[in-house]
Amino acid sequence: MSIETTLKKFYAEETAYVAAGGFGKASFDGMASCLAEDVVMYQAESLPYGGQWRGHEGIEQFMFAFGKAWESLEFFEHRFVTEAPSVVVYNRGRLRARCTGRTLDTSVMQLMTVRDGLIAEIHPFYLDTAAVREALGEV
Repeated sequence: MSIETTLKKFYAEETAYVAAGGFGKASFDGMASCLAEDVVMYQAESLPYGGQWRGHEGIEQFMFAFGKAWESLEFFEHRFVTEAPSVVVYNRGRLRARCTGRTLDTSVMQLMTVRDGLIAEIHPFYLDTAAVREALGEV
């Protein structure tokens, strides 16, 4: 599977997982099939789901926390710049907050490492973390 195919599958599985209600309501297997066993995600500490998330279990726990915050995730655009093993992904999309019902149109740039066709490291960089917190009713 190509890097771009892996990433597109990962984002489609992530969207479906959130839409289905997340942890306990949706299967994580589709997302896990795109991730290395030792995957690490680094989220901004200022977010309610901030911190380091390690391995399939950690990413599933992240998705649980993310799903508690957001009830829907819709991507309008993905742009991929690949120079294996590094990938830069520009995502533009809309999220709807679970507790406030507010929508947020935003962009996130992600620096990823892909190893053996699987995502091994994810570093998301949000356009505006304050806007994320505001949509979630935390500011």
